[in-house]
Amino acid sequence: MTTTTVRGAGAREWGGLAVLSLPTVLLGLDVTVLYLALPSLAEDLRPSGTQELWIMDAYGFLIAGFLLTMGTLGDRIGRRKLLMIGAAAFGTVSVLAAWSTSAELLIVARAALGIAGATLMPSTLALISNMFADQRQRSLAIGVWATSFALGMALGPVVGGVMLDHFWWGSVFLLAVPVAIVLLVAAPVLIPEYRAPRSGPFDLLGVALSLTAILPVVYAVKRFAEDGFDVPTIAAALVGAVFAVLFVRRQAGLANPLLDVGLFADRTFSAALSVLLVGLVGVGGSMLLITQQLQFVEGLPPVEAGLWMGPPALLMFLAAIGSPLVARRVAPGIVVAATLALSTVGYVLLALVDASDGVALMVIGFGLVYLGLGAIAALGTDLVVGAAPPEKAGSASAMSETVQELGLALGVAVLGSLATAVYRDRVDDAMPAGVPSEVAAVAGDSLAGAVSSAQRMPAGWLDHAKEAATSGMNTAMIVAAACTLLLSFLSAVVLRRVGVIGGGDVPETDGDGPAETDGDGVPETGGDGPETDGDVSAAPGPPSSRSSGRPGPFPGASR
Repeated sequence: MTTTTVRGAGAREWGGLAVLSLPTVLLGLDVTVLYLALPSLAEDLRPSGTQELWIMDAYGFLIAGFLLTMGTLGDRIGRRKLLMIGAAAFGTVSVLAAWSTSAELLIVARAALGIAGATLMPSTLALISNMFADQRQRSLAIGVWATSFALGMALGPVVGGVMLDHFWWGSVFLLAVPVAIVLLVAAPVLIPEYRAPRSGPFDLLGVALSLTAILPVVYAVKRFAEDGFDVPTIAAALVGAVFAVLFVRRQAGLANPLLDVGLFADRTFSAALSVLLVGLVGVGGSMLLITQQLQFVEGLPPVEAGLWMGPPALLMFLAAIGSPLVARRVAPGIVVAATLALSTVGYVLLALVDASDGVALMVIGFGLVYLGLGAIAALGTDLVVGAAPPEKAGSASAMSETVQELGLALGVAVLGSLATAVYRDRVDDAMPAGVPSEVAAVAGDSLAGAVSSAQRMPAGWLDHAKEAATSGMNTAMIVAAACTLLLSFLSAVVLRRVGVIGGGDVPETDGDGPAETDGDGVPETGGDGPETDGDVSAAPGPPSSRSSGRPGPFPGASR
């Protein structure tokens, strides 16, 4: 049996990791800052309730739609090259978003930021998998990468709050410009290039099918948030489902697909993706509702609201960096299940928040929610990327990012819509007689509208609106708690065979004998060594499933 020596990462690789973490810090900043900027933005641009949701999650849906395309494109033209193109585009479009003069223009800018962001995220994660060949170092590097998101979220409220106190709401988008400049300068020095060999023709039809599958579903979710189930909503959902089937069938028959459907044969890969998707739904919805609760219900200024959001983000920071270290001794499935159980407790606490005085309870509950997020972001991402061979790292990274972005956006749409429906129902029942119809429409649409029209409503009515909004948040958090508890149980069951990081998986058997071997006593696994072109000799790929001890991603690789 041949033993392969894996080269450890050096100073250049760790310096490159710092550069690759910058786009993730930027994403964390953008998420938190935008939530804080929503009240000022709403006062200036006067978006409707539906437009507010589009402003919040147009980025997430578009990045989810283009991640698969960009992940594969990076494998073909070069992951570092695509990263730099994306950084330049992101900085440029951020300037456009900063000076948007209407809600419609800001929605377009947010959508363009999603397309630009889709070039950044899979490139960063795939390059990390190339630069860190040692499994333990790679897991720690992915933990640092995931932690940078928490760092951005922790800095965002403070930095963004200060900026909103001194400048207009659009200034928060300009935070992307210096980050993009640093990345463009440092990337050629510290990050090696990587292109997958023998990539074949680019599947333009597959790109069209993937977008035609996702965008109708996006429309259906948005229309449902506004009008409930009707014929256009159901039709759009069905169209999306049909094109999704066509996309998957086409990918299964291609030698060089955008999405290698064979990856889903690995149970660890599929289970980790499911954990990331469902786990991020609750986080996306709670993030929106809590920031609104702090500012609209509690009446906190942006800086103070941002400071209260800092401790939960720091808990996420600790979980993201600590969970890979704990998983060296405790099975990752147990770590994920335990932290999700704590998140369930957090959601329950958020469901108990009162409209009169709930800041402390919100911070504690949200901190527990973020604790689970940090663990699943680090360990879930590592399980997804580690289950794929090096030449598929771009596709696997894109899938990981796709489900996370889609989960966040779905959380905003689904839980945000649920909370809004509860709010509208309670407000409509208590709308005072004699209120002008245009004022009643604005106040009954959202809590932001109620706050902006408070001076034209009877005394004490705003308190009722705040109670209605709090009830909406409570209801949404009960749903999130139930889903997260179920996810915790499923994580413990489905991921039970994943061994500690660096120790290999528990081999599966049929109950009659040992796991299959390849003849030399080694459990049979799939995956080959990394293949690179001539310009990546200094950047070894990640260990394949054979060297990592994880099951291979293809049928028959590990049974």
